Amino acid sequence: MDTYVLVHGAWHTGALLEDVAKTITSEGHKVYTPTLAGNNDGDTKSIGLDDAIQSLISFIKTNKIKDCILVGHSYGGMVITGTFDRLGSEYIKRLVYCNAFVPNPGESLNDMTPPHYVELFNNIVQEDGSVILPFPIWREAFINDADSAVAKSTYEKLNPHPYKTFTDPIRLTKPPAAMEVGKSYLSCQDDIAMPASLPWHPRLSEKLGLYRLISMPGSHETLFTNPLLLGKKIVEAGRD
Repeated sequence: MDTYVLVHGAWHTGALLEDVAKTITSEGHKVYTPTLAGNNDGDTKSIGLDDAIQSLISFIKTNKIKDCILVGHSYGGMVITGTFDRLGSEYIKRLVYCNAFVPNPGESLNDMTPPHYVELFNNIVQEDGSVILPFPIWREAFINDADSAVAKSTYEKLNPHPYKTFTDPIRLTKPPAAMEVGKSYLSCQDDIAMPASLPWHPRLSEKLGLYRLISMPGSHETLFTNPLLLGKKIVEAGRD
């Protein structure tokens, strides 16, 4: 039996990964789905990337989690990278990036994001420091494999995200390619949240150095549209 820690992306909470977690637990594994600082009810939206990383480190230590498979979706890739850099292999035996950002030292999420998204976010930052993804982008680019009813119902579950976590450069002692840990990249092949000219894979996955590639059909939000298959593919990505 393995222990999985599933780390959500921007605008999400850990609770939204519960259906994925059920698939993994049905195969005999233990699963945690924490919510990062900045995305809990009542959290300040002025927190930065270091705060989000530290919240995951605190969760792992508080729950005495060791030798886990740490899975990051989208923005969660930033957080799992920083977490392994600070905790090491005693706590984490494999990193799994699910259509996730892979940062080198000093890179921010916005450094890997298309300029039109950066311009959009800069223009819609709220007074509290948060941004919310506009529904048309959610519907067409993030959850393009869902019907309109599912797109609308899932959009209502999102929460404003602290924008500073997108603009902060990450502090790392080494690039992911040099990290001595198992690494996997799970590529959802119908994900157009990143345009074809700036794809998730192989543009970001190749920054891992040596890694295992796992593929599946589906959009950026397969946690909603196909959680059963996503859970099975996460197990495939995490196996020894």
